[in-house]
Amino acid sequence: MFLIKNLRRISPTTSSALIGFRNTGSPPLSSRFCTTLNQPQQVQTPAPNGLDRSRYEGLAPTREGEKPRVVVLGSGWAGCRLMKGIDTSIYDVVCVSPRNHMVFTPLLASTCVGTLEFRSVAEPISRIQPAISREPGSFFFLANCSRLDADSHEVHCETLTDGLNTLKPWKFKIAYDKLVVACGAEASTFGIQGVLENAIFLREVHHAQEIRRKLLLNLMLSDTPGISKEEKQRLLHCVVVGGGPTGVEFSGELSDFIMKDVRQRYAHVKDDVHVTLIEAKDILSSFDDRLRRYAIKQLNKSGVRFVRGIVKDVKPQKLILDDGTEVPYGLLVWSTGVGPSPFVSSLDLPKAPGGRIGIDQWMRVPSVQDVFAIGDCSGYLETTGKPTLPALAQVAEREGKYLANLLNEIGKANGGRANSAKEIALGVPFVYKHLGSMATIGRYKALVDLRESKDAKGISMTGFVSWFIWRSAYLTRVISWRNRFYVAINWFTTFVFGRDISRI
Repeated sequence: MFLIKNLRRISPTTSSALIGFRNTGSPPLSSRFCTTLNQPQQVQTPAPNGLDRSRYEGLAPTREGEKPRVVVLGSGWAGCRLMKGIDTSIYDVVCVSPRNHMVFTPLLASTCVGTLEFRSVAEPISRIQPAISREPGSFFFLANCSRLDADSHEVHCETLTDGLNTLKPWKFKIAYDKLVVACGAEASTFGIQGVLENAIFLREVHHAQEIRRKLLLNLMLSDTPGISKEEKQRLLHCVVVGGGPTGVEFSGELSDFIMKDVRQRYAHVKDDVHVTLIEAKDILSSFDDRLRRYAIKQLNKSGVRFVRGIVKDVKPQKLILDDGTEVPYGLLVWSTGVGPSPFVSSLDLPKAPGGRIGIDQWMRVPSVQDVFAIGDCSGYLETTGKPTLPALAQVAEREGKYLANLLNEIGKANGGRANSAKEIALGVPFVYKHLGSMATIGRYKALVDLRESKDAKGISMTGFVSWFIWRSAYLTRVISWRNRFYVAINWFTTFVFGRDISRI
């Protein structure tokens, strides 16, 4: 009652005054909290005092007595590994990304069919770098970077509101001392009409959720009265375009799901469920020839049909190959590789082959000061004489680790501030050594290729031992103990009780 009585005493005028009041002596963390809650409302209502809402307190150029600021664009393998390794006693860290977590992509295909739950492969950024949620000068912003002003050492960002009609996106600026572009790449459609509208990619957790929901919906619809035989066969035809590790692993998970779970729980339609993998060349082209032959043999045994061809057009219910063949589908998953994002393409920076941001051996963008690029969005400039590294998680992770150590050394040498590292020796350049490749192709079957390159000699394995190595390796690579526990429990639950087929 006391609280209610006091609330009644607050007049609208008093309430407005309280909302607009900012205690300049309050801790920066409180300022950050108030900014997060109140700024969206202020953007929609013009400020009476004419303040520039694009400039947030705590994000202006750093001053003497403050830690230098490292701004990281992206929360993928490269960006998160860098944030994990950065010394927060030297730097403040600001991350700008459209997602507040990192996706453990090697296990993402398993979530599509219920082998793992989605939270098992999503690692919150605040767990990867706790300073983001604890330190007053470190932040995470759910936003996209729209422009880079290298001369002013600023990035221009725009918030994401997930389409909320009650909240309009607003823009803001962040000043940086060091900028790391780690925004990754986007799925490549090669300009094929209809891909964006009809296919589902497999790069994010929400992609896996969409695949799972559509797959289960098709299974349930195909078992209802009144559906024709042709429509049932179309709904239950799952087509995967792309024979790389992602496409092959998803095909293996899907075929195992059909063999072990669909046949038991959807017995009326079990004979109509089919998986087709379409690839223009050879599947798993980076693997040893013996491993590729083994993969094809095992996937064929699981019911996966291989089609060699190039997709020319994608319609809502069918796709058309270059030879005119029409392939009807109920679920279409697109995993043909990646290309530069529109943001990367828009940057006025030198480009490497493939449209990536051009870098030198120290991950620097040579044409601008204090800007680095790592991960799938970057590639060596031709002047370095080095080939562009593949878009792999291990490449991005090791680049992030290298750059974190480099920035720490620069900071210790008093080069953390903007334009202060020109005379600092950078030390040993980045050298990538391939540790091998792994891929699962179904239950108890996997491929392990430990060669340093496609033409090199080395150890390669198949079968149950490879499957055990694959699971053990990725279980230990999951970042937090929390998610390792989730993954282990999910695997055990699936082994004992089967996959969860609830459509939620």
